[in-house]
Parts: sequence; C-alpha cells; structure tokens
Amino acid sequence: MLFYKIDVLQALRDAGYTTTRIKKEGVLGGSTVEKLKRGEMIGIIALDYVCAVLKKQPGAIIGYKPDPGEK
Repeated sequence: MLFYKIDVLQALRDAGYTTTRIKKEGVLGGSTVEKLKRGEMIGIIALDYVCAVLKKQPGAIIGYKPDPGEK
C-alpha cells in the first residue's frame, strides 16, 4: 500500500503554491487537489510536477508498506 510521507498540500503551500494558485495556473487539476486532500494517491504526471516543485525525489514523498493480510 502506498502512502504519503509528507503532507503534500502543506509542502506545496510552503513552496508558495496555495490550492487557489494551483487551480488558477492549471498546474494540477481540481480532482488531483481533491485526491491530495483525501490522502489518495495521485497520478504519475501529477507526482512528477510535485517532485519538480518541491525539488524532492518520489521516495521522499511517497512510501510503501504491505497491506495487512498481504502475503
């Protein structure tokens, strides 16, 4: 199961990207912002953008842990 290691929206805010700016500039779609708010995984293109803005590797943003009951 993938999970976020950081609060992505907060990290974007800290980098000067409020949700209003993100939507206004069209850098991430509204559904992507909503997924981030709910803690759901975003697509690879959106993750690429987040990595570029935050200057972080994907592994610094997302992690993996086995699902309970996964073999």
